[in-house]
Formats: sequence, C-alpha cells, structure tokens
Amino acid sequence: MSSWRSPRRIWDISQTLRPGLPVWPGDTEFAFERTWKMEDGSPVNVGRMTMSTHSGTHADAPLHYATDGLDAAALELDPYIGACLVVDARGVSGEVDVADLPHIESADRVLFRTWDAFPYEEWRSDWLPIAPEAIEWLAMQGVKLIGTDAPSLDPQESKEMAAHNAVLKHDMRILEGLVLDDVPEGRYELIALPLKVGGGDAGLCRAILRELADA
Repeated sequence: MSSWRSPRRIWDISQTLRPGLPVWPGDTEFAFERTWKMEDGSPVNVGRMTMSTHSGTHADAPLHYATDGLDAAALELDPYIGACLVVDARGVSGEVDVADLPHIESADRVLFRTWDAFPYEEWRSDWLPIAPEAIEWLAMQGVKLIGTDAPSLDPQESKEMAAHNAVLKHDMRILEGLVLDDVPEGRYELIALPLKVGGGDAGLCRAILRELADA
C-alpha cells in the first residue's frame, strides 16, 4: 500500500515589501532600486533596499521597547516555530480583553485576526489593540508569542506602551503586520523566523502557517 500523502497546505501570511508599502507615520518609507542591471551590461541584476526595521511583517525585538532588551540577532528561534492558534477577533470592539479570548488549551502561540480586509494600500490607525490584561492572562496560560495583523499591540497614540510592557514582563515575543484574511480560525503550525539583524529592534519575517500533520 502506498504511504504517499498530499503535502500540507501552506498559507503565506506575510506582506509584500514594495514601494508604497504603508508605514508608521514618520518612519522610513520602503524604497527599492536596481543598482546593477543586465540590460546595461551587468552579468546579473542586483538591487538595493531602504526600509524601516518595522516594514511589513516583522517580529519586535525586546530592544524595541526596552533599552536593555535583546536585539533581533539575539532572539531565540523556538517561539517563532510551532503550533499556534489563530483567533478571529473581528467582532470585538475597543480592544481585545480577557472576556474576548477563547479557551486556550495548550496553545503556545496565538495570532489575532482583527481586520475584515488587510489595508494593503493605506495606513490606518483604527486597528484593534490588545489589552495588557489579556496579555497577562495569555501569559498565565503558557502563551509565549502573540501575533496580530495590526501594526502594533498598542494603540497608535499610546505613550505608555502598556501591552508591550506586559509582553516584556513575561518575556513573550511579538509578531506584527500579519496578513490573515484567508486563514480560518483554528490551529496551525507557525514558521516566522526574524532576520538576524545585529542591533536590530525588529526582524523582518517571511511568515507562513502550515496545516497540521494530523489535520
């Protein structure tokens, strides 16, 4: 009997890095130019990028919100690989609070979908933040990574960064700018490795979800 199985489905939950990519107001715009061109006689094409460390889909390093925090190069990789739970929070208003959380059973990683449709073409500041009390509750359930399709766990106007500080308190990890439009609520395998940037306050990710082997 053949033991062949169809490959597990993969969802790419990363933004495409491109000129015109919406960025946090005042942050570095994404730019790309071709510096070596085959049409000009070069044997290869080579490009140059200018960007913020928080462009598109990325993992915040603790250095982003703590002066003595780990940089992107020092991040351990285990939190960014493994089973995760995708939660559809589109019906929530104000912020995701403890009462909005489903029962978390052996979920090391939780990703929140908050947009009806991801805003590819414009910067929007009306995203759904995560309450610090919800992060505290998730930490007590053993969650070690929180992801969101929003640009931040905190509101844009926040100065206290209460959600980020709750993450820092429990040494959790953060993924931001995920694209979850086509992902049904449920359990998956997450693979989202941050770039190993020395001194980096974030690491850009090619983030994917993969169907669980026993699905």
